[in-house]
Amino acid sequence: MVLLAAITLLIVAVLGSSVRIVRQFERGVVFRFGRVADGTTRGPGIALLVPIADRMQKINMQIVTMPVPAQDGITRDNVTVRVDAVIYFRVVDPVRVAVDVQDYLAAVGQLAQTSLRSIIGKSDLDDLLSNREKLNQGMELMIDSPVGDWGLHIDRVEIKDVALPQTMKRSMSRQAEAERERRARIIIADGEKQAAASLTEAADLMAESPAALQLRLLETVVEVAAEKNSTLVLPFPVELLRFLERATPADPDRAAQAPVDVPAPALSAEPSTAVPASAAADLIKAMVQADAAGSAPPEPAALPDESEWRPAMSVPEAGSRR
Repeated sequence: MVLLAAITLLIVAVLGSSVRIVRQFERGVVFRFGRVADGTTRGPGIALLVPIADRMQKINMQIVTMPVPAQDGITRDNVTVRVDAVIYFRVVDPVRVAVDVQDYLAAVGQLAQTSLRSIIGKSDLDDLLSNREKLNQGMELMIDSPVGDWGLHIDRVEIKDVALPQTMKRSMSRQAEAERERRARIIIADGEKQAAASLTEAADLMAESPAALQLRLLETVVEVAAEKNSTLVLPFPVELLRFLERATPADPDRAAQAPVDVPAPALSAEPSTAVPASAAADLIKAMVQADAAGSAPPEPAALPDESEWRPAMSVPEAGSRR
């Protein structure tokens, strides 16, 4: 009885060792007496092995995500950078992965690091920063060529980050600022050019109609007065001043008199001389009408005697001075 029980236990143990379970994302490579026979790869489910003769190695068929450590390198334009990446690959031939490569994960990792260094040396800094899609494709082809013989397939390669020195970052910031300043100046110059063209067109229109210039002057005065300013500046034609100077008669008696030292009035805000408002208005009206008609301005009428409109100057007595 004891012998029968021992034989039964031995048979159960042998049968138990010959039964394996392969999961859905795995494939089993069976080595029979150390050799891989054709058609011996086991799919998902229960796999029966020949006791003592067969050994099975499970290979994971899932996509593997492998980060590539950051690599220091010098670009083609002599800039020191630090670049890291990530690789997505999977097993397409479990037999070759189990037989041809001892540790396919380590092999892919080392190949990815050397390929990344090679990409850095062949590329410019601008390509690393702005043309990553092309670099990703080049790195993918560079890695996929040798790993195809190992039973692997590279699905995707992505460059994650490009670390630059602080000095290079400051230089790029200054360059970007100068570029924005250049664009701003170009925009301002274009605006001034368009404004000048519009002003030229407006000046041509106003030259055809002098009344339009007067209306524009009045609108400007209204806009300035709307700001509640205490000072109002009005443009006065220089030609009108010269016209008034020629129209004013000279006084030989006043020129012959010597200047008299007269004390200033106590508090007098009024000017000592003034042109009559009616005379100035008549002159301005006559000049505007002559300009509109296109003829020479008429001769000014004789101004009234200065004694009629010149205000009397009050001189305080000597005793009233302090």
